[in-house]
Amino acid sequence: MPLAAAALCSQWQLPVGKLGCRALLGALPAFSSAAIDAASNKLHVCVVGSGPAGLYTVDRLLKRYGDKVHVCVLDRLPTPFGLVRSGVAPDHQDTKNVINQFSAVAGDPRVSFFGNVRVGVDVQLEELRALHHAVVLAYGAESDRRLGVPGEEGPGVLSAREFVWWYNGHPDARRLPIDLSKVRSVAICGIGNVALDCARALLAPPARFAPTDLAAHALVQLAGGAGGSGRSGVREVHLVARRGPVQAACTPKELKELLGECGVTACVADPGQLAVSAADAAEMKATRLKRRVHELVTKAVADAGTGGAGEEAERRRLFFEFYRNPVEVLRGGPDGGVTGLRVERTEVRPEGPGFSVAVGSGVYDTIDCQLVLKSIGYKGLPLQGVAFDGRRGVVPNVAGRVLQAAPGDSAPAPAPDPGLYVVGWLKRGPTGIIGTNLVDADETAGSVGADTEALLAAGEATHGSAGPPGLAGLAPLLAQRAVRAVDWAGWRRLDEHEVAAGRAAGRVREKVTDVDEMLRVVGV
Repeated sequence: MPLAAAALCSQWQLPVGKLGCRALLGALPAFSSAAIDAASNKLHVCVVGSGPAGLYTVDRLLKRYGDKVHVCVLDRLPTPFGLVRSGVAPDHQDTKNVINQFSAVAGDPRVSFFGNVRVGVDVQLEELRALHHAVVLAYGAESDRRLGVPGEEGPGVLSAREFVWWYNGHPDARRLPIDLSKVRSVAICGIGNVALDCARALLAPPARFAPTDLAAHALVQLAGGAGGSGRSGVREVHLVARRGPVQAACTPKELKELLGECGVTACVADPGQLAVSAADAAEMKATRLKRRVHELVTKAVADAGTGGAGEEAERRRLFFEFYRNPVEVLRGGPDGGVTGLRVERTEVRPEGPGFSVAVGSGVYDTIDCQLVLKSIGYKGLPLQGVAFDGRRGVVPNVAGRVLQAAPGDSAPAPAPDPGLYVVGWLKRGPTGIIGTNLVDADETAGSVGADTEALLAAGEATHGSAGPPGLAGLAPLLAQRAVRAVDWAGWRRLDEHEVAAGRAAGRVREKVTDVDEMLRVVGV
């Protein structure tokens, strides 16, 4: 048994079993007797992370077990919903409507929300495992893949995740050193939907974002340009992609939105970048979405400059830099700021059936820019005591069951770590849309169900007849440590505060971006 869990049992004078504390609930610190009674003879699950993957998992568990389950949901921020709040673009309010569904789940009496609780700091994972039948890791991917090129470290280079967090008001990014008044040109490495979100924020007219929940500090920075009163000096964005338009990772819907609704002029440095090879033609024939992306880019470039001189002066420019691989971030001046991005031209060559690779040509170009955003993929972060695949940035698992080690080339394969599960980006990598997590959560919840039902059927041999305490153990533990946890009622107070402040300003909501201020509003 883990040492911290053993200490927890000793502190509460609870006998120790193989997997954790036997639930002699009378030995717990003072807590509501009704809650303690409700905790008996139930399946207790802890979900770490309150984003889509975590809340979809809770939903599946509630549907499967009804009143026989209680779920504690932990999040390191006082606010729930993960990337729905901090990752979805502010001008995509329809996408954020899924929050209504998640609110119904998290507000269910069979669910207890604990915001502002840091696993590994305020409470240890092994303690959560001792208090619950199962722990599901759903904290997503909060790091980024690196370019791995000279000049990447230093001012003027950010990940797209950081930039998105900045304009969405994530507390971790509110103080990023971003000054768009000194930026005329931005290079975005990558051409997925997140890259297009960043380009849209930088290029779209201020009126597009003024009514949304874009963070107030970002609204001031981005509201420059014609008719704006802000300070943005951005006039062009370069989307840098190692391969061609047919291989672009973005969806036609997002691309059409950027090209058709944001008043930008689309350009390519070399018309040859739009040429279609035999392999491209085969891909386009096989996949309608790829054909549509190529059509949208080609038409936008052809239509560029068709307006009058006055109209063109009002537009900002979007450059497609296809077949360009970043090799160095150029720096200069007394502060070492970004002056450009050096790229190598590439050629796409087939490498096996249905697979191609971008190969360097030895020809180099320089893109003048003052800010570089890296949009080449998110990565998960390891958690003490959990196996981790550092190369993929995921927790190794089979059907959501966490393995005791990352699989290697040698047999036998690692065994599952009993009672520990994973879901979402931390499980499969940063792929898919919000709805993808529903299928993923269904699989993980199914694994939790199959394993815990077997445990309960065995008569709770490892926990005692009452089972682990769940909420009745976690709540007093956090209170004893003076953790300023935010419950669901507290979040609702913060939510109402933000909506009211937004309404007064003619906006959807005015986000609170500082954790201490959040806690003041909540009253904890």
